[in-house]
Amino acid sequence: MKTKSYLLIFCFSLLFFLVWQSENAVNASNLDAIGVTVLRAVTTNLNGAGIYVAQPEADDPNTPPGTNTWQVDSAAVGQSANLFTYIYSTSSGAYPNSLGFESHHAENVANNFYGIPSGVATNIAHVDNYEADYFVNLITSSSPTNINDAVVNQSFIFGNADASLQQMVDAYYDNYAAQFGALFVSGAGNGVGSGNNGQVNPPATCYNGIGVGVSDNGTNTSIGPTIDNGRCKPDIIAPGGATSFSTPYVAGAAAVLLQAGLRGDGGNDTNSAADIRTIKALLLNGAIKPADWTNAAPSPLDFRYGAGVLNVFNSYEQLAGGKHGYIFSEEIPNGELHPPASDANSIGALSGWDFSVITSSSDDYGVNHYYFDVTNGAGNSTFTATITLVWNRPSSQLPDLSTINNLDLFLYDCASSNLVAASTSVVDNVEHIFIPRLPQGRYDLQVLKNVANAVSDNETYALAWELFSENLAAQKSGTNLILSWPVYPDGFVLESATNLISPNWSASNLPAPIVTNNQNVISLNVTNAAQFFRLRQPVK
Repeated sequence: MKTKSYLLIFCFSLLFFLVWQSENAVNASNLDAIGVTVLRAVTTNLNGAGIYVAQPEADDPNTPPGTNTWQVDSAAVGQSANLFTYIYSTSSGAYPNSLGFESHHAENVANNFYGIPSGVATNIAHVDNYEADYFVNLITSSSPTNINDAVVNQSFIFGNADASLQQMVDAYYDNYAAQFGALFVSGAGNGVGSGNNGQVNPPATCYNGIGVGVSDNGTNTSIGPTIDNGRCKPDIIAPGGATSFSTPYVAGAAAVLLQAGLRGDGGNDTNSAADIRTIKALLLNGAIKPADWTNAAPSPLDFRYGAGVLNVFNSYEQLAGGKHGYIFSEEIPNGELHPPASDANSIGALSGWDFSVITSSSDDYGVNHYYFDVTNGAGNSTFTATITLVWNRPSSQLPDLSTINNLDLFLYDCASSNLVAASTSVVDNVEHIFIPRLPQGRYDLQVLKNVANAVSDNETYALAWELFSENLAAQKSGTNLILSWPVYPDGFVLESATNLISPNWSASNLPAPIVTNNQNVISLNVTNAAQFFRLRQPVK
């Protein structure tokens, strides 16, 4: 890892450090792990078509500082030369050019982002490949202009940032995202190393973007909370070996969801489906929890894993579940309780999303109610519930470090009026509930806007939810045993054992499933020996 310093021209004239994470070879199996393979098996042409993206890059860490190596050679990533514009003070549509030189780091990032065949978003409309120093000054200008790129992959960090520097960088990025709707997807950093003290560093710390950690190398990723006010970062993790290369998987997934939302896969309200708040909520809510994932009501995400391991297929299925508005809204005097009210209406989709506004006043807080009948009629089976709420830090007159509106999530049991779960961070602009064993019943999901320290009376938010009960079916067909389970939600592995007294569960002796009619199907020879099967989410 190398550290390179740049004098950036702000109104404050401060010295920043841009630090590159180490390179890692692309692993094709990562597309399986993040849900891309199954997404392509059950959908048509979801590949980022029509989406404009940006990839700012600084000097390749394998070249001497100052060599100006930041460009992607289109041939190295299997793409056409006319896909790229190279930008550094001026611009060029040709490669090679006089603006800079080839970067293998940039090409490895690009391969995971949009490269053919190993990228997530292989059919994006255009790439603006920026020199990072120029790009950061552009974004942090006192009067920034719209770069017109929907997703920006940033596989760099501002290394060794103190709280003051982090807050200033966050403010500029959040302001830009709120003004122009750009989704910044940024690497959290590779733990303790050159130019990185182990903390999650900006720009991955910005409120309105997505900070990305590593799922397949736990010692090579930075962990939260943020050093300024203890927010949960990173937001999500992905494979790649280092955050430089896990980050473009998430950026590619964002481009795919944007394409799906804009073409109407989530319903007619394509503007809401393609909003960065909706995309972020869906990406976080579709993530798969590692075995030791944990959170608490005041801290919505795991400080190591965020919401979990990226799975774009799960996120897409929640988008495809459609937009569903709240059942009713009310304002309650500040300090009073807000138990579930009596309302017979319910939201019919146990997988879906919403994009709405919530209102509070100086004396009353607002509550939007979503009612769900959670049942499958299968006796005592339980459900897994994952719910994510996202809203933006508002744009401001920089360098004003304005706060955010304070929203909370509550889940109540309607029969008992008991509180089942809550997410009540006072510093994050994400709330997240995960319940692995939710009994069947009727529930009231509440989005609440607090009165204290409110930035505005109204707040626009995105909400994503998934409530499911996994089902493994078995039937005999001739001399074969046919095992099947739904492809959605993704992330489950079939395991077998020969007894239940001291079972040795293993998936190594089972064939890979074949996707047929939205089912994972495995055919096994029937034997006289006892054999037991279960579904389990991977421990990664």
